[in-house]
Amino acid sequence: MSGIYIHIPYCKQACYYCDFHFSTRLQNTQQMVDALVSELKLRKDYLTDPLIHTLYFGGGTPSILDTSQLKTIVDAVRTHFVLDPEAELTLEANPDDLTPDKLRALQGIGINRLSIGIQSFDDQILRSFNRSHDRNQALEAVRHAQEIGLTNLSIDLIFGVPDQSLAMLSHDLDTALSLGTPHVSIYGLTIEEDTVFGRWHKQNKLTPIDEELARQHLIHIMDRLQSAGYQQYEISNFAKANHQSKHNSSYWFGTHYLGIGPAAHSYNGHSRQYNIAHNIKYIQGVEEQSLNYELEQLSPTDKITETILTQLRTAQGVNLAQLRAEHDYDVTQVKNKLLTQLVEEKLVLLQNDRLLLTHQGKLLCDSITEGLIP
Repeated sequence: MSGIYIHIPYCKQACYYCDFHFSTRLQNTQQMVDALVSELKLRKDYLTDPLIHTLYFGGGTPSILDTSQLKTIVDAVRTHFVLDPEAELTLEANPDDLTPDKLRALQGIGINRLSIGIQSFDDQILRSFNRSHDRNQALEAVRHAQEIGLTNLSIDLIFGVPDQSLAMLSHDLDTALSLGTPHVSIYGLTIEEDTVFGRWHKQNKLTPIDEELARQHLIHIMDRLQSAGYQQYEISNFAKANHQSKHNSSYWFGTHYLGIGPAAHSYNGHSRQYNIAHNIKYIQGVEEQSLNYELEQLSPTDKITETILTQLRTAQGVNLAQLRAEHDYDVTQVKNKLLTQLVEEKLVLLQNDRLLLTHQGKLLCDSITEGLIP
């Protein structure tokens, strides 16, 4: 089982919180598409298993491309790999791109799952983020998709926003639930240094939300979504039955994947490859058949750390038998004192040879993880 991630590094405008790799210069999108297709051919032997179960277009804003351009990329995947007939094909999209015609065209090229970057249903918050859509466009995008039968939908929301009250968050959640999408991803706002928010914070023009209020936000999110029938299958991801993101789940459980495009990452079980985060240099490298990337060989300690980091965030927890068998690491022995304390404080559970976070433990996931890694 393998997956392919394709990075589309373009956006209409820069969101003030975002530090992902993207450009608002849209003149060379076709040149980029040609480069992506070429990289797929150049790296067709990277994965030992050519059967692709998930294809994920991320960004940036993949929906900014013409559907014909996206079709060219999907066709290249089909040419150089074996795309499972039941494969999950996800496209990240902005609401303002999702017209009925665009949605039908996306469905026509095989896209069967959308991850819609709504972030909030509050127009004031959307303006503060510098998003390119408003509340009504967000609602219309979801409804248009549902009307044409594209119902495997996820919506992204952000919590922990400066000046966002618990009532405002509740309104976002109520609106999301009223739409009936089977998947919701909700992320705490982080103020990254190389962003507009980061600069404003350094200039004392932006004050992050109080940590205790952010904690209350997360508790409310977990309780509200779980009471509505969603499983929190990963810290930031909630899904109805059989609607978990197959692609993102593969990251958390060590599935090999190929990353195509500038700033994309790849993983083959032994190393990670990081493509250059520069559009022009990326295109030049592909055209010269000499990819610009960094390679990180993973040490035994790296592999243990990654397993704990990723699996502890999930509802399935850390597979302790796998850690012992594949990495010769018994966390219950190496971290016995800490684990005993965490169990007594009801932050983790040891159950069926798995290490699981409790409801309260999820609020402290990062600090618990830090204590458990080698």
